[in-house]
Amino acid sequence: MSVLDWLMAGDPAIRWQTMRDLLGADPEEVAAERARVAYEGWGARLLALQETDGSWAGGAWFPAGDRDPDDGQPWTSTAHVLVLLTLLGADPDAHALREAAERAFAAVRWEDNDAAFLDGEDEACTLATTILVGAYFGHDMSGASARLVADHRADGGWNCDPPSLSTRSSFHSTLLALEALEAQHRAHGLDPAALEAVDDAREYLLVRSLMRGRRSGTVVDAAYQRFSFPPYWHYDVLRALDHLRTADAPRDPRLADAIALVRSRQSAAGQWPLENTHRGAVPFVMEDGDGRPSRWNTLRAMRVLRWWEEQA
Repeated sequence: MSVLDWLMAGDPAIRWQTMRDLLGADPEEVAAERARVAYEGWGARLLALQETDGSWAGGAWFPAGDRDPDDGQPWTSTAHVLVLLTLLGADPDAHALREAAERAFAAVRWEDNDAAFLDGEDEACTLATTILVGAYFGHDMSGASARLVADHRADGGWNCDPPSLSTRSSFHSTLLALEALEAQHRAHGLDPAALEAVDDAREYLLVRSLMRGRRSGTVVDAAYQRFSFPPYWHYDVLRALDHLRTADAPRDPRLADAIALVRSRQSAAGQWPLENTHRGAVPFVMEDGDGRPSRWNTLRAMRVLRWWEEQA
């Protein structure tokens, strides 16, 4: 079985993105396959887990009830499930999905400030999540985007800690903010201040080759070189490259090391493994575990390499 055939044997979420990004399938066929995500496989399973109160697991960022910190961050609550549905690429106009999202937006409130879901919190990482999800489902998140841009740090990126605790940006927070602002840009556009912040943040990553200290040149965190899915709030090089591909960013020579890293992870069978699965309860397990071939990582790596090579 070829790698493409193996991808096409996966969930509808994998199939429709493979058709669009790797096979160049007819747009009507892609749309028909995408429509299945809300009613079959992983997408349908996520929708079936929604509570009667409109939430997932009773909370916005955290599930309701007590948590054992030794078990890691739970990924079963409303924000994480809605982000996962965007990663699956479920059609936001599918009735079942639209209804579920709007029920959540109307009912779920954030833990720290009791704000409505689409108003978000002040902390940059949860605010970026709000923007990404809201824009995906067609809401104009200009107000929240302006708040996120106002928290932009002088070195070019973002940090989920307030400025009183850290004036330096983080890779994790910067990429979360970039993904959110790209979602808003595609849906409703960005004002000049936001576009400037996006340029600054991409430069923050590029000058660090997506993984290195600006002064030391050494890899900041070995975890950045391991490709996980779902990534949740965690940064890694493949996720950063896939953002740049989505945004149709220019092919910058400072990405060469990151591209070489992606190529180096490919197995002799042409697949990429799952790596660095993040601890914590999940709605359900999608793939076979770390070290095993991953359709998600293979799909994302192949489309990143195609994007890079097409611009050569």
